[in-house]
Amino acid sequence: MPEHQNIEYKQSWHEDHLKTICSFANSQGGTLIIGKDDKGKIVGIADYKKMMDDLPNKIKNHLGITASVNLKTNKGNHFIEITVPSYSVAISLRGRYYIRTGSTTSELTGAALNDFLLKKSGKTWDDVIEERATIKDIDESAISEFLKSAEKSGRLPSSNGLSTKELLEKLRLTSGSQLKRAAIILFGKDPGKFYPGISVKIGLFGKSDDDLRFQEVEEGNLFYLLREVLFQINRKFLTKPVEFEGLLRIEKGEYPAAALREMLLNALVHKSYFGTPIQIRIYDNKFHIWNEGTLPEGLTNEILKKQHPSHPRNPIIADVCFKGGYIDAWGRGTLKIIDACKQAQLPEPDIREMHGGFSVILYKDIFTEEQLLKMDLNDRQIKAVLFVKENGKITNKAYQELVNTSERTATRDLTQLVSLELFKQIGTTGKGTNYILRRHNDVKDATKQS
Repeated sequence: MPEHQNIEYKQSWHEDHLKTICSFANSQGGTLIIGKDDKGKIVGIADYKKMMDDLPNKIKNHLGITASVNLKTNKGNHFIEITVPSYSVAISLRGRYYIRTGSTTSELTGAALNDFLLKKSGKTWDDVIEERATIKDIDESAISEFLKSAEKSGRLPSSNGLSTKELLEKLRLTSGSQLKRAAIILFGKDPGKFYPGISVKIGLFGKSDDDLRFQEVEEGNLFYLLREVLFQINRKFLTKPVEFEGLLRIEKGEYPAAALREMLLNALVHKSYFGTPIQIRIYDNKFHIWNEGTLPEGLTNEILKKQHPSHPRNPIIADVCFKGGYIDAWGRGTLKIIDACKQAQLPEPDIREMHGGFSVILYKDIFTEEQLLKMDLNDRQIKAVLFVKENGKITNKAYQELVNTSERTATRDLTQLVSLELFKQIGTTGKGTNYILRRHNDVKDATKQS
C-alpha cells in the first residue's frame, strides 16, 4: 500500500518522526510504520525490542497522548506499527503544531495556526469577542444600508424598530455587552484599527507583474468595501466598451458584473482576517482576485466547479451576509462565477488555491498563454497565436520565419489552428492567404475540441 494522508513508512526511527505522530493526532489519525521503505516494502529493524520499550513513553512524554504501538513480523523481518487516533484537542510537540497536508507533515504558523487552535476549541475567528471594541465603534450608516438590503431579501423578519444594540444581538454579533470580531468586520467605523488585514489592494498591470501602472487601496467595513471597490474598479481600472442596438445605448463591461461582485463577496466573507489584504490584479487580458485562507477540509479545486455544500471560514459573517441578501447559503458562489462567464461567452475562470490563499482569474478571451496551454497546442502555434493577437495577421511564410520551421510544418500547424477555429483563413489560397484570429465569441469552445 502506498503512502497517503493516513499512512507513512520509515525505514528506521528518528526523533523527527514525532512530528508525523503529532500531525496524525491533529488531523484524521493515521499509522506510522517503522521498518518499511517508501514503497511499503519491509526492510526490517534490528533494535525492535528496545524500540517497543521506548516508543510508547516517548510519545506520551513529548506529546501527552497515547498511541497503539504494535510489533509485526513477516518472514523473519520485524516492523512496528504506531497507530494514532484523531484528537479533538490541539496536540503540540515542543510548543509547535503539525497537521497532515496530503501525504506530508506541515507545521502550522501564523493565521493557519490561529484558525486551527480556534477550531479545536470549538470556535471560529469571527465568533471571538473583541475586547477593545465598544458600541461606539459601530457605523450607523452601515447598519442602515444593511437593513435596507435585508428588507428586500425578506430574510430578517421582525427587525423594524430595533436599536443598533438589539439588531447586533439578533444577528449574534454580541456576547453579553461585548462585540464579537464579526461585528467590527461587518459594521465597524474603522476595522483597520483592530485588524490590518481588512483592506483591498487594487493594481493595474501591464504585460508583467513588474509593470505596475496604477494602484488604489480601499479600507473599511465589509459593506463599504463591497460597494467602493466595485465602484473604483469600474471608474478607474476597466475600459467599458459601448455598443449600440437600434436607438438604445448599451454599455457592456469587459467582465460580467455578476462574476466580479461574487468574486469580491467570496473573498470578503471567506478570507483570513489575520492575514494580508485582498489583492486584485487587473491586466490587459485578465482579472485576478486573491484572498488569504486555504480551502476548508473536504473541498478541492475540482469540487468547487460542481454542486457542493457551503463551508464558510467565517460562519457568523456569512450568516449576516445571507440575511442581508448578499449571498445564499448553498455554496453556489463559484458556480455563479463560472455561469456568468459562460453567459458572457468568456473562457472558464481559473479557480484554485494559490500561495496560501484562494484565487479566481477571469480571462477576457481565449487568446492568452494560460488558455492556449490548455488546448494542447505546440510552442510554435502558441507563439503564432500571440503574434497574430499583437499584429493582426500572419502568412505561411511569416509563420516559418517566426518559429524557424519548414513550409510543410507551417502548413500543418496553421491548418490545425483553422480547424480548431482559433484562426480564420482569408484571401486567395496560396501566397495570398492570411490568417487572422477568430474572436472569442465566434470560437465554438476550442478548449474542448483539442
